[in-house]
Amino acid sequence: MSKRYYMPTQVFMGEECVKSNSPLFLQMGKKALIVTGKHSAKINGALDDVLEVLSSNGQEWALYDRVMSNPTIESVYDGAAFAKSENVDFVVAIGGGSPMDAAKAINLLTCQDIPKDKLYEGQYSDKILPMIMVPTTAGTGSEVTPYSILTNHQLQTKKSIGSPILFPRIALLDAKYMENLPKEITINTALDALSHSIEGMLSLNANPITDSIAMESIRRISLCFESLKSGQLTRKERFELLYASTLGGMVIANTKTTAVHSMGYSLTYFRDIDHGRANGLLLGEFLRYIEKSWPERVNEILSVMGMSTVNEFITILDNLLGEREKLTDEEIEKYASIAARSANVKNCPIVPGREDLIQIYKNSMNK
Repeated sequence: MSKRYYMPTQVFMGEECVKSNSPLFLQMGKKALIVTGKHSAKINGALDDVLEVLSSNGQEWALYDRVMSNPTIESVYDGAAFAKSENVDFVVAIGGGSPMDAAKAINLLTCQDIPKDKLYEGQYSDKILPMIMVPTTAGTGSEVTPYSILTNHQLQTKKSIGSPILFPRIALLDAKYMENLPKEITINTALDALSHSIEGMLSLNANPITDSIAMESIRRISLCFESLKSGQLTRKERFELLYASTLGGMVIANTKTTAVHSMGYSLTYFRDIDHGRANGLLLGEFLRYIEKSWPERVNEILSVMGMSTVNEFITILDNLLGEREKLTDEEIEKYASIAARSANVKNCPIVPGREDLIQIYKNSMNK
């Protein structure tokens, strides 16, 4: 069976890379839609840098700063209505996964008339505006993926829309925007990135290119475990995590994710557990489950982190996660049923059944 690797996004990285690449913004059009949240992009300086570039270029902009954490389908239709009213030429997303994912969906809905009941069908035309992504957390890798993860209240979970047209044109990586990121957010986003790369290696769609990228991402994150635990990260370590996150995005852009994400979505939807933390809570026991049938693959993953057992990895996760949330038996059965119906669960050579998912939840949350 043939496999492929595709990643059309241009990535620019380094300090002040937003300002030093101002000509890139000029190539996009006359007026930008800036998509971001209420606060963080204003506090960390990213929004100011983008506005300075647009202003110096003589470009106009419209600011949509109403993106919430875990954006809903309803919110991106609202954003698209705003974008249409402003007649924008391109999109600039500033923030973590939520603003970047929202920006992709807003862009799609600005350019194409798609009713809500058809949104997930993937029957899109090629019409889309060019996008620039400025990540301000190191976790989702959304700056280099063709996915937009949205909260679907009807299904009571998060679900992605995906299409090659949703790949951003440009990603600008500057770790200075993460300088004052709180310890908890830094850990959660790092675990999200780690989960992407590990799940990518366990995917049916894994190939030699994604494996190589994933292992480099895992290696770089693992070198920061001690600093993540202490909360004292240098600018260089912040960049290592940002770079590793982008690598993880390049991986899942081609492999997609696995049961860890399917299971984690219920923890986020029903228990309001941060997405990256949810993945981290489940990742160790999922690896233990996979190890029974695919030990050589799990050993590859562990060895990149300088470990030889899953228990060592779980100890590291425990140190980073602290006290774990508890689930009732009813919650576990409900979440396992939801996860079992998802496409991600089947994206692995070893497909866990509902009872397997129940056991992974129990071992992860109620130990």
